[in-house]
Amino acid sequence: MGEERTKCLIIGSGPAGYTAAIYAARAELKPVIIQGLQPGGQLTISTEVENFPGYPEGVQGPAMMEDLKKQAERFGADIRWGIATKVDLSRRPVKVIVDDEKEIIADTLIIATGASARWLGLESEQRLNGFGVSACATCDGFFYKGKDVAVIGGGDTACEEAVFLSKLCNKVYMVHRRDELRASKAMQKLVFKAKNIDLIWNHIPKEITGDKTVDGVILENVKTKEEKVLDIQGFFVAIGHTPNSAIFKGQLEMEDTGYILTKPDSTKTSVPGVFAAGDVQDKSFRQAVTAAGTGCMAAIEAERFLSEQDD
Repeated sequence: MGEERTKCLIIGSGPAGYTAAIYAARAELKPVIIQGLQPGGQLTISTEVENFPGYPEGVQGPAMMEDLKKQAERFGADIRWGIATKVDLSRRPVKVIVDDEKEIIADTLIIATGASARWLGLESEQRLNGFGVSACATCDGFFYKGKDVAVIGGGDTACEEAVFLSKLCNKVYMVHRRDELRASKAMQKLVFKAKNIDLIWNHIPKEITGDKTVDGVILENVKTKEEKVLDIQGFFVAIGHTPNSAIFKGQLEMEDTGYILTKPDSTKTSVPGVFAAGDVQDKSFRQAVTAAGTGCMAAIEAERFLSEQDD
């Protein structure tokens, strides 16, 4: 088993990981980045990104991630294919195993492994992902101005997305498998107040229809098994996200749902020298720009941590 040592190891290559790499590389930390399962992160499955500062005409998600990658490489970041499969944070410096065989000893570790949207598991959902199917209303809602859309879910996320979309869209159908929402009372109130949100209880999506883009959804009543069709142009899945934090369980403090806990106004985790940035520690905003912001914070905090060790 090969072993190497680095001052700064970054796991994950979305906006948080690449921004951390840009800052760490410019600070002469010679960061090593392990790209993870989805190089470029969730943005590589986004089509048009219109809300990231600096792109007045908008940008394709994969192209934007390629820009960030090149910028990190320009300053000397060492970006590698691979998946972190095991970590030992019980000692300093920490140890990370990549692809079950390569051992990297890191003086500081920045975790930027992101989160994965939970999907319903329909074939049509996969096929039309990015062509009318989305898991982020704040990212994609603008494209459905004046159109009819469906939001699937009944928790806070679903309510938030439905309310956001109700300000842009003609009609928002909120489809929930139960006969009451699971969301907080405050969120429910906003949903019931919106005149163009139609709640459809006791139904689940059976199939999203459309050849090249979404043109409807077939719903099934969970009690009677009867089917009904909605004419829609946008289909938003809002059944939550799962942070990609499984390999850190038992080694870092986390919320019940797996989000890594960081100190207030900081990316510091419960282990000194280990920092978390982006969607793996942010369940509120989950935007590329906020992920990039925490990536910057993590690199600066890693640099400070290292200079304190040298004192």
